[in-house]
Amino acid sequence: MKKVEKTKIVSDLTENLKGATSVVLIDYTGLSVKKQQDLKKRLKVVGAGMEVVKNTLFKIAGTNAKVDESALTDEVLSGPVALVITKEDPIAPLQVISKFATEFEIPNLKVGIVEGTFRGKNDLEKLAKLPSKEVLYAQVVGSVSSPLYGIVGVLNANMAKLVYILKEASEK
Repeated sequence: MKKVEKTKIVSDLTENLKGATSVVLIDYTGLSVKKQQDLKKRLKVVGAGMEVVKNTLFKIAGTNAKVDESALTDEVLSGPVALVITKEDPIAPLQVISKFATEFEIPNLKVGIVEGTFRGKNDLEKLAKLPSKEVLYAQVVGSVSSPLYGIVGVLNANMAKLVYILKEASEK
């Protein structure tokens, strides 16, 4: 690869890292080209992309983008590493990777940076088990609205009793 190409890759990657809500590093050893394409399609649905970049180029781009130094260590960046980057829902790509990994037993999560915070493999696995943002929003709205429906029911019952009493009084 020519130096000009490397510079272009680093600058593009730096911009992607700066605007990302989450960056997940995965070990894709044993992942066939067909399965890689399948994983990329699944990630695209949730607004994420997967890139295979040389570890040294990622390290340079990560340093330029002020990525947490824990994600740029030689231990993390050893072997084949792919980046999953999203600018949308930071948890959705983790869920896709986790589901894909349970189906095919690869890829393996390494580390990630979710909303600016460094996360280890165990943290990423816990986050992948969370429900989606929409489901969490629905649960919050349901929790807030449930007592309100109870109050409305009680008030309506009292109004109905009052109307019934007034009706009975008017008939006498």
